[in-house]
Amino acid sequence: MTTITTTRKTVIGVIAGAAGLIGLSSIAAAEEVTLKAVSAFANGTTFSKNFQRYVEKVNELGKGVVKLNYLGGGKSVINPFELGNAIKTGVVDIGNLPGAFYTNIVPEADAIKLSQYTILEERKNGAWSFMNDLHIKKMNAYHLARQKDCVPFHLYLTKKIDKPNLKGMNIRTTPIYSAFFTSLGGSMIRTPPGDVYTALERGAVDGYGWPTQGVLDLGWHEVTKFRVDPGFYRASVEVLINNDKWKSLGADQKTVLAKAAQWMESLCAEDQKINATEISRQTNAGIKQIMFDKAYLKQAYDAGWKAFLKANPANGPKLRELLTK
Repeated sequence: MTTITTTRKTVIGVIAGAAGLIGLSSIAAAEEVTLKAVSAFANGTTFSKNFQRYVEKVNELGKGVVKLNYLGGGKSVINPFELGNAIKTGVVDIGNLPGAFYTNIVPEADAIKLSQYTILEERKNGAWSFMNDLHIKKMNAYHLARQKDCVPFHLYLTKKIDKPNLKGMNIRTTPIYSAFFTSLGGSMIRTPPGDVYTALERGAVDGYGWPTQGVLDLGWHEVTKFRVDPGFYRASVEVLINNDKWKSLGADQKTVLAKAAQWMESLCAEDQKINATEISRQTNAGIKQIMFDKAYLKQAYDAGWKAFLKANPANGPKLRELLTK
């Protein structure tokens, strides 16, 4: 595979012949365009790994046509919560970030976590098209791909609970699960991910929400005692491209980006295996399971949709219809 570069490069022009029907077989007949790519997450971490593989896939398929110049990920490159604006304005061409990081631009992106369909199913039932139109209109961004939509979230705790009740407990949260944890009686505390370990260690928070994957990578297992099951929502991460840039690309360049997107969106089975491995690793690290029934899961979705519909009265009902089985 092509090695990912982290330095900016000038656009290299290559004209190799007349254009015909567009497809991977005609890639060599186009002018190569270089696009700047950034992840909201640090290099090599759970939610950047597949995006970095996507970059490699594009560069492998698109030789002579389109190239992604990966500038890196995390706050060392850009404030993750500013990446949405950077894509909107064209400072960054392609970004990897969850909808929760740009709800200030596209409030409806908060519904992605509540989807009961995979991205492949959403492309068939009209949900992707509806959400993509919102991204184009409000964010000047075209939705290229989604990763990690087969990875659920969990509530992790330092104290055992016998029922879904967080009264008297401080929970580190983000907008993704604030409504749910609040409905369980918890007090919400916002801290950057980098401060979670210290907050848990000092007892400033009693738990946090996080996906199945990544807990051990961050070292949080050292200060975590319980994981509450079943998992809920989808830990989806979106791959977006500035829409002006997207429209400026030739059909062959779009084909390469789309082919790589199809590959990325086919990784659900791989993620499910990783989920099982991560659960085993958490158990071996001393994290014990607390299992609740379907009522817990229902409360997660009821609370999430209630908050979403209140905040998005115009498009909320339609999105709930498209994203609910």
